Amino acid sequence: MKLKTLLVSMMASVTLVAGAAQAAELSIVSGDTGNGLAFLRSQLDRFEAETGHTVTVVPMPSSTTDQFGQYRLWLAAGNTDIDVYQTDVIWAPQLADQFLDLTEAAADVVDQHFPSIIESQTVDGKLVALPAFTDAPALYYRKDLLEKYGKEVPTTWSELEATAKEIMDAERAAGNSEMWGFVFQGNAYEGLTCDALEWVVSNGGGQIVEPDGTISINNEQAAAAIDRAAGWVGTIAPEGVLGYMEEESRGVWQLGNAVFHRNWPYAYSLGNGDDSAVKGLFDVAPLPMGDGEGARSAATLGGWNVAVSKYSQDPEAAIELAKFLASADVQKERALSQSNLPTIEALYDDADIAAAQPIIPNWKEIFQNAVPRPSAPTKTDYNEVSSLFWSAVHDTLSGNGSAAENLEILEADLQDLKGDAW
Repeated sequence: MKLKTLLVSMMASVTLVAGAAQAAELSIVSGDTGNGLAFLRSQLDRFEAETGHTVTVVPMPSSTTDQFGQYRLWLAAGNTDIDVYQTDVIWAPQLADQFLDLTEAAADVVDQHFPSIIESQTVDGKLVALPAFTDAPALYYRKDLLEKYGKEVPTTWSELEATAKEIMDAERAAGNSEMWGFVFQGNAYEGLTCDALEWVVSNGGGQIVEPDGTISINNEQAAAAIDRAAGWVGTIAPEGVLGYMEEESRGVWQLGNAVFHRNWPYAYSLGNGDDSAVKGLFDVAPLPMGDGEGARSAATLGGWNVAVSKYSQDPEAAIELAKFLASADVQKERALSQSNLPTIEALYDDADIAAAQPIIPNWKEIFQNAVPRPSAPTKTDYNEVSSLFWSAVHDTLSGNGSAAENLEILEADLQDLKGDAW
């Protein structure tokens, strides 16, 4: 009996030690905007309660450009402090070597996601990140103001310019001196690459670098699109738009001081919050098209994913966290509270989501107009390609040269960067 008691005691001790060993201290980075950080923390609290792990959030700048730069520094140094990274859809080819392959770990859930999104996160057969949500921007418009002035939702940029100017001028004459026609993301960062790619593609000007690696940006239709956008600054858009990122433009919009606004889905639920001046007064539509041959509506494909650092000291727990944040339950909660678009196809038919966020099923049309940034053809050089592009566009918007002049310089710089690499 004494031996049996001793064995039971030893087994209990081993169980306790094993249980303690299973509890990991993890960290995840976040540059979430709006109320995204609070949402993330709420989900991490749930994860902690379910698993016994603890998760610390390491805050990041809201600028995706700054985030990427920090990621590269940490990963190049083999930083063991960060276990899970939140990654932009375009970063997979550039960071693949620093992340664990999730193919085997996610084999039971990968078929739930849109195949194209899984493909975007697969590099040389290695699944480097799990999708958390997908993204495509829309044109936000004040339906009350369009009705007031008898205007239709613009389907071309020319129509947007005319409608924005007319309503802005009328509202200012009526006493609203803060009203602007259109706000967007004009700062020199990745967000401007997204906005400007939409202007160029929608005007039949190509995709900066084509899927086969051809540098196509230096053309008349692309130049015309960017010159047109430069004409908005100081007329229908404030001069300050040259410094706007997503949150700055949303601030102007949500205070009720813009007729039109270009932003991602997250701004929809915030715009309908109790503290919003435009609650119930707006709707969304596909972004306008240009005037050139091949003109179409275009929305830059976005989206965020979760990746596990190969330097994590608790890789199994970190993979568990990544799968949790990409799960159907969390994606549903994210859709309900954040109006973020799920990557799990079945959620587009979810009755709760349709009732709470009817915009999400309706976003399919916008999502169908999505165009990728040229991260695949430019491979590890994408960040430099994007930086050169947004700098050329920002120069044009700021009045430092015409689009034709700046795109000619851009083409030469891209050719130098390309070499024989892509």
